[in-house]
Amino acid sequence: MLQDNNSAELVIRQAHVLDPATGLDGTMDVRLSSGRVAEIGQELRGPRELDAVGLHLFPGFVDVHAHWRTPGREDEEDIQSGSAAAAAGGFTSVVMMPNTDPIVDRPVVVSGLVRRVEQESRVRAHVAAALHVGLAGERLTEMRLLKQAGAFCVSDDGLGTASAGVLRNGMLYARSAGLPVILHCEDPTLATGVVHDGVAASLAGLPGSPASAEDAATATALILAAETGAKVHITHVSTALSAALVGFFEDRADVTADTTPHHLTLTEDLVSTLEGLYRVNPPLRPDGDRGGVERALREGVLDFVATDHAPHASEEKELPIEEAAPGFLGHETALAALYTDLVLDGRLSLARLVEAMSCAPGQWVGTGGSLAVGAAADLALVDLSEEWTVGRSTLISRSSNSPYLGRTLTGRVVATIVGGEPVHDRTGARFGIRA
Repeated sequence: MLQDNNSAELVIRQAHVLDPATGLDGTMDVRLSSGRVAEIGQELRGPRELDAVGLHLFPGFVDVHAHWRTPGREDEEDIQSGSAAAAAGGFTSVVMMPNTDPIVDRPVVVSGLVRRVEQESRVRAHVAAALHVGLAGERLTEMRLLKQAGAFCVSDDGLGTASAGVLRNGMLYARSAGLPVILHCEDPTLATGVVHDGVAASLAGLPGSPASAEDAATATALILAAETGAKVHITHVSTALSAALVGFFEDRADVTADTTPHHLTLTEDLVSTLEGLYRVNPPLRPDGDRGGVERALREGVLDFVATDHAPHASEEKELPIEEAAPGFLGHETALAALYTDLVLDGRLSLARLVEAMSCAPGQWVGTGGSLAVGAAADLALVDLSEEWTVGRSTLISRSSNSPYLGRTLTGRVVATIVGGEPVHDRTGARFGIRA
């Protein structure tokens, strides 16, 4: 669906342009042509103009961790609905995780997904293949063949890799195949509960998993990354210690890491509701961990924000928390939740938020994350003053398991542009393109 070579010219006029990658920060015009940023300046004119007075223009956001449930659970999400939700959240690139049904562990599955993405996705979508067959943690996949079929990276997301030996061999193979590795760091022998093992779990009478389940696996992954030289990304960091471990290894290994909007804005206190909606993996942590992760993001120890967008059918979430499937929607609320809770509260600068949602992950993926002249015209146009209430009717995703349901947030994506063409335009009357 993407048309990178579209020759139509569009001038976005008088937006507040903010791009930490290039140092742009001020009100200006941006000319898009042939799918790329062609010119930035003042008083630019063109055959098509978009009036963006009062809005912010950012490089399009890049989400390196999302579940679109294709193949196998298209009732929860598919490529069309997932990409529409991503576009509604200002995301112009997404990495799709492999824990689907069937699991993305064979070249034929990878190539089939790549073809479907080309036909159905509104945004740029990259296929993550499985690190090991069936994500069972035993036999490695044929990574070179997966790459030839179109895989962008390999991952053990959803289940992790229990054996350090398998993980080490997987890193060595991935390095030789030229594939990055995205890791879900969790020791299953420790992660035996459904929430964080802390005060909230005890008060609610729920079985908990200790923070050490994540910390021990993170330490193992980082040590092996330093030893093997593999390009490794640690996803959904949720504890202060894991964040500190990443910081220790940032100059010792080719490693990056992300955390999620929900681990930055929510805490274990929500489990007292006993509602299945609030079950997630890794679990929501105490405020001390939340604060430590926030500090690591602010200081650049954690490189990205990634949503871990995980749609679930209502019958899987409207259950007691012990029985519910873990996971939250993330695409559509990521910017607003972080802007509301962190930026407006003065705990994170807007520039650092844009860097973590756009510039840094865009550089890692290799497309997007910059408004430099000549860069791909992947942009997010945002109204930072708009207040809106998250509800089932406001969500584009096929599922509705957002932890922010009923909350009023500030900041909303108005339009998303990929390859120079709008893929999401929420208020067409206001932003009708003037010829």
